[in-house]
Amino acid sequence: MNEILSLLADPAAWAALVTLVVMEVVLGIDNLVFISILSNKLPPEHRQRVRRIGISLALIMRLVLLSTIAFIVGLTAPVFNLGITGPMGSHGEPGFETAFSWRDLILIAGGAFLIWKATKEIHHTVDPDKSDDMLEKDKASVVISNVGAAIFQIILLDLVFSIDSILTAVGMTDHLPIMVAAVIIAVTVMLLAADPLANFINNNPTVVMLALGFLLMIGTVLIAEGFGAHVPKGYIYTAMAFSAGVEGLNMLARKRDAKKAG
Repeated sequence: MNEILSLLADPAAWAALVTLVVMEVVLGIDNLVFISILSNKLPPEHRQRVRRIGISLALIMRLVLLSTIAFIVGLTAPVFNLGITGPMGSHGEPGFETAFSWRDLILIAGGAFLIWKATKEIHHTVDPDKSDDMLEKDKASVVISNVGAAIFQIILLDLVFSIDSILTAVGMTDHLPIMVAAVIIAVTVMLLAADPLANFINNNPTVVMLALGFLLMIGTVLIAEGFGAHVPKGYIYTAMAFSAGVEGLNMLARKRDAKKAG
């Protein structure tokens, strides 16, 4: 209790909290986009519930991981080394790591899953599966299966993003109360933004394709990070913001043309 009171009176602690909340919200965008796309594949009556379950699981997972910080930090220790000399970078440093930690393996697996999922959804969007025209009597069982599958996939990605999120928090502050507060605030923001973002994506088909492209890029970045090739997050989010801005202009242009045609 004394530690919390001392932190409340420390301006540096408040600055760390604000910075960490912003970082956690930005990192949570990736998770939120995935949850939005996945939940939009379900019937309307299940979407909000699945989104809330997914985000709640993200909060629980982050808080559990925060309680085992020593274990999480230990995930960065190498577990095996391929013993291969990789290509050299421009300054003579190795082009990629050959020693892999559990964190690296989780990032590679998560990135591969994102690429697979995004590619599958893009293919389904471009060439819809004929099974969508199923008989009415079979829909109930398929919906139940899809809800379970959606929650399972959300849990898998929550694990990947949660570990990345906690390692970011550990790197920015040593105070556990600040980390917990930042995670709770960030996940609350995600919870409030989930429905508007998902509805916006669902109501704009071209945004769906753009979001799937984001997932492909994020998956590639996760794999690169797993192999030790650090990609500055600023570049990634700048590219995403630029693409979203261009798509926003396209949407405005389409609305203008629609008004003229009407």
